[in-house]
Amino acid sequence: MNRPNIVLIMSDNQPADLLGCYGNDEVKTPHLDRIAGSGVRFENAYCVNAMCSPCRASVLTGLLPSQHGVHNWLDDTLMPKWPDNWSAIGEFANFPTIMKQAGYTTALIGKYHLGVPFEPQLAFDHWVTFPHGHTSSFYGNDVIDQDQRYRFEGHTVDFFTDKTVQFLESQQHSDAPFFAFIPYNGPYGHWPAIKGRAENQFADIYDDAEMSSIPREGLDTKVLDRFGLRVTESGGQVREQFKGPLLLPNNVESLRNYFSQVSLIDHGVGRVENALQELGLRENTIVIYTSDHGFSLGHNGIWGHGMATWPATTHRPSFNIPLILSGGPVTQSNKICDAMISQIDLFPTLLSLAGIEAKPSLPSAAHDFSGYLQGASQQWGNAVFMEQEETRAVRTKDWLYMKRFDGAPSHPLGDAFYDLRSDPYEKTNLIGDASFHDIQLDLNQQITDFFDQYSDREFDLWRGGNAKSNVSFEGFWKDAWGQQWTTQFG
Repeated sequence: MNRPNIVLIMSDNQPADLLGCYGNDEVKTPHLDRIAGSGVRFENAYCVNAMCSPCRASVLTGLLPSQHGVHNWLDDTLMPKWPDNWSAIGEFANFPTIMKQAGYTTALIGKYHLGVPFEPQLAFDHWVTFPHGHTSSFYGNDVIDQDQRYRFEGHTVDFFTDKTVQFLESQQHSDAPFFAFIPYNGPYGHWPAIKGRAENQFADIYDDAEMSSIPREGLDTKVLDRFGLRVTESGGQVREQFKGPLLLPNNVESLRNYFSQVSLIDHGVGRVENALQELGLRENTIVIYTSDHGFSLGHNGIWGHGMATWPATTHRPSFNIPLILSGGPVTQSNKICDAMISQIDLFPTLLSLAGIEAKPSLPSAAHDFSGYLQGASQQWGNAVFMEQEETRAVRTKDWLYMKRFDGAPSHPLGDAFYDLRSDPYEKTNLIGDASFHDIQLDLNQQITDFFDQYSDREFDLWRGGNAKSNVSFEGFWKDAWGQQWTTQFG
């Protein structure tokens, strides 16, 4: 069998709305728009958790955070507490290892953020990354390039693109197929990386942009509640990266900076696409573009990811991710799919397209939609499930229900419910509205049943399980399970 090559490109903190092909006429993404026109674009793809590390872990294992145990971004400052050369998902069947065992050459070129980054992990043959998960600046970063470590003064996205093109050139005459995972560290959206005017070559495109595609809203009080928790837990010394949710909303200069980083990534994707074409590899290569999670840019009074508020929320901008597939065995062209898709569905789908029989280590809710990519009718469910530590949610095309953990007596939290038919921007919480009583009961029960079926007790926070490393508010879980409760490492 002539197995297809796979290039999985993942941006960092980008909502689906921030691409031209998803209807945004202010952001310039011509290369990604063209790829979408040659393949399949998914309107309703959602991450399982709106934080970097959990989403990467879920894509590579086909498992939920309450199964693999990564519930939050892995805080690099806790690295001394981690085991030597630790990978957060190394004990599970994972996509790069499966591909390696099937005869693929494997490459990671980008942000790892799943454990100790200094040596290759997860059966990656080719290892190019940088030492941290948080991007303070796109410029002047230390990088890990195979067995070399040095400082790269330019933009890190350009660095990862250069290294991707070099890797592709090395594979031109190889007899083995390849899997290249390209997790860019942009557009990011956090302070101070997008502070002020951008320095990249696309900044001038946005200098006069009105940013009318972004709402102007006042801060949600839940953002202030989250910041207050951070102040308390840090003893008053809050890291600058955590100040963004207060400083960035309605900051037009930073918005323009953020948009320019999207265009820079689009340019990088275009270079990768051109390299595949020039090397004669494009026809047999599946190119996937997605993001680890979405990002709120003032929507619902929030700037940031799902944990920018207390309690966490699962509003659409932070969870709706771009998902585009094109090339190789993907025979559908210029197709738009509105089915509800979870990012964990990529695990069985890509394995199926590669002709590899493998399953996640635990029972998985992931669906294989490869048949649809090749012309079959839709055959999967109409709901996606998400979890953000103390918040779990189900989303359908009509409803969004956020269920909060209620076992921490000192921190009572309330559920939330939205009628997406009349309230697509999720402004009005209808929880307790008698006219939706039966629907709310049903959705609440769906969440309970789903996580009863799929969560692993070891890492199910709602049943006394723990997390592999940091959580967002350790005091909350100690309130629920006692002061002896702790995370596994850190």
